[in-house]
Amino acid sequence: MIPPVDAYRVLTNESLCQFPQVGAPAEWPGTLGVDPDMTSSNTVRFSILDRSRVRAGQDHPSALRETVEFARLAEEWGYHRFWVSEHHSVPGVAGSAPTVLAAGVAAATSRIRVGTGGVMLPNHQPLVVAEQFGVLESLFPGRIDMGLGRSVGFTGGVRRALGHDRDDADDFDARLAELLDYLTRGRAGVHAWPTEGLRIPAYLLATSSGAAERAARFGLPLVIAAVRGRDAMVEAIERYRAQFRPTPWGARPYVMVSSTVLIADTEELARRLLLPEAWAAAASRTRGEFPVLLPPDDIHPERMSAREREFFDDALRGHIHGTEDTVAEALEDLLARTAADEILVHTSTYDRTARLESHERLAHLVALAPQPTGWVRS
Repeated sequence: MIPPVDAYRVLTNESLCQFPQVGAPAEWPGTLGVDPDMTSSNTVRFSILDRSRVRAGQDHPSALRETVEFARLAEEWGYHRFWVSEHHSVPGVAGSAPTVLAAGVAAATSRIRVGTGGVMLPNHQPLVVAEQFGVLESLFPGRIDMGLGRSVGFTGGVRRALGHDRDDADDFDARLAELLDYLTRGRAGVHAWPTEGLRIPAYLLATSSGAAERAARFGLPLVIAAVRGRDAMVEAIERYRAQFRPTPWGARPYVMVSSTVLIADTEELARRLLLPEAWAAAASRTRGEFPVLLPPDDIHPERMSAREREFFDDALRGHIHGTEDTVAEALEDLLARTAADEILVHTSTYDRTARLESHERLAHLVALAPQPTGWVRS
């Protein structure tokens, strides 16, 4: 049982959010493509992943514009980095071209780190990915992150349209090694200009122990979510740390835990705000399509089939949500179990204003930003 905590103590010296870095050596070997902030502080950072979710009645272009505005606010509130995602032919997600969207986000901001969570490497040639990130880093020096994933598409139709099948993820290690070569010295006489020699941090997205072990082999920072449950995530993190091999891409293990975090005035309201995303997740598992977000009033669990209800209830579990006090306690518990270096927040709601308010309140809770002056809901 975690004891009650003062919600406004989360990032003070007493707090678990000042968690010491696990296994951090006294001196760092040279690092290539590493976010310098990863080696200079023992304070847990908070960042944002936005998938450009589409609400009922909204078009995809406006969802992308909202992502850019969201990034501007995230910078104002003090978040460390802002990432965007890659999803193809998904009705409820507008983010399909992450490096293009990252350029728009970086252009609209001035300090916050910007990156991808992530580029799905099986969908792209490593040379092209390297060149795209080289252009981004050249235009926005010192601010670009390269988050990489292994997904090959949500449906068979999408995979065929991309020119791939499920087996195309089998050579992921070779593709990743090729990409990292292009960031350093080129390969077989081929060079990725203007990328070669630039300092572009690479991160590996994972949902399983196997992917975490891959990050350890390559010496890359790990980005992981509790897709298979909190216990499985903790086990994967432990394997990552135990098997980590220092490389020019990382001197020590670095763990970024991705989680929904939602703050509202009451526990009940916070849970209600999460209903549309849980419904969409259940629909994706039962119908093979990730839909737009519906208003909470349109979500009727009692009308769901047994299978839909099972996925719906499962999607609601494990989220960090509630009042400031509840969220602070849950964050301390998460950090105690994972010793995470960073929390990557990925919260989706139908109510855009409530989501923005939640992120601002979280920024205040963890001492990223001054206390909000008050919200006017539209």
